[in-house]
Amino acid sequence: MAEVLVYVDHVDGAVRKPTLELLTLARRIGEPVAVALGSGAGDTAATLAEHGAVKVLTHEAAEYADYLVVPKVDALQAAHEAVSPAAVLVPSSAEGKEIAARLALRLGSGVITDAVDLEAGDEGPVATQSVFAASYTTKSRVSKGTPVITVKPNSAAVEAAPAAGAVESLSVTFSEQATGTKVTGRTPRESTGRPELTEAAIVVSGGRGVNGAENFAIIEALADSLGAAVGASRAAVDAGWYPHTNQVGQTGKSVSPQLYIANGISGAIQHRAGMQTSKTIVAVNKDAEAPIFELVDFGVVGDLFDVVPQLTEEVKARKG
Repeated sequence: MAEVLVYVDHVDGAVRKPTLELLTLARRIGEPVAVALGSGAGDTAATLAEHGAVKVLTHEAAEYADYLVVPKVDALQAAHEAVSPAAVLVPSSAEGKEIAARLALRLGSGVITDAVDLEAGDEGPVATQSVFAASYTTKSRVSKGTPVITVKPNSAAVEAAPAAGAVESLSVTFSEQATGTKVTGRTPRESTGRPELTEAAIVVSGGRGVNGAENFAIIEALADSLGAAVGASRAAVDAGWYPHTNQVGQTGKSVSPQLYIANGISGAIQHRAGMQTSKTIVAVNKDAEAPIFELVDFGVVGDLFDVVPQLTEEVKARKG
C-alpha cells in the first residue's frame, strides 16, 4: 500500500486536532507517514501512532522556530525524496497553505487547497472541495506529480487506529532561502479558555444585531455553556465590537464545526463563505426575511436578547 505523508501541526510535542483528522483521511488512501518538525517532535510519536501513523519522521532544529516556513518546506521535500509518497497532506491553516504551495512548486506537482474530504481513486486521491462561497461541491484530483492537499479542520472525525509509529530521524539540508526571513519576536496570545475558532466543534457567532461590544457577553455566555468558540461577522468586527481574530467569513476565518449558531447575522454572502460547510446551522434573527434563513437547519425568528439568554439557561439546566 502506498505511503502518504502527513505534516504534523504540534506545539512542543502536543499534536493539534487537525493533524489527527489528517491521519484519518490518509488511511483512506494509503499508509500514513507523519512528519514532525521542531522542538518536541519526538514527543509526538505516541499520539501519532495511536491514530494510525505507521512511521514518524522527526527532525529537531532551531530553524523551524527562528525562521518562517521555508525550513519546513525543505524538510517536507526531504521526506518526499525519502518516501516517494502517493500524496502529501497538510492542515489548511494560513501557514499550511503557504507550505503546500511552496512544496508543490518545488516538486512540480499540483496543489489542492481547503479539501473537505478525500477518497481513493484509480488515478490518485480524489479531493472534495466546497467552492464559490460554498455554492457548489466539486471533486478534483492532481494530474501531475505528487498531490499536495490541504484539508480544512473538522472535515473528518478523529479515529483511534493503533499502528507501529516507528520513529525515524529525517535527514534535512536547509536551503539558502531557509534563513531569509527571521522571526524577531513572539507575543503569546491571551487565552480565553475557549477552543480555537477554526478547530472548534461548536461555534457561536454574533453580528450587527448584537448592537455593541458590551452585548457580546450574551454571545460569550451561550458559547461557554456549550464549550464553544466565539465568532463574529465582519460588521461586528468593523464596528470594533469584537477582535478581528474572531471574524468568520470570506475576509476572516473559515470554520466547519458540527454546530454553528448565528445570532443577529443577516447572512451576507461574505459571511456564508466562511461557515456554510458547517454540519448543522442554527440562526436567531428578528428579520424573517434575512438571507441567513435560506441555509439554516433550524431558524428562530426573534430578538436575540430574548432568545439567547433563554437558550443559555436551558443548556445549563440540561447539563446541570
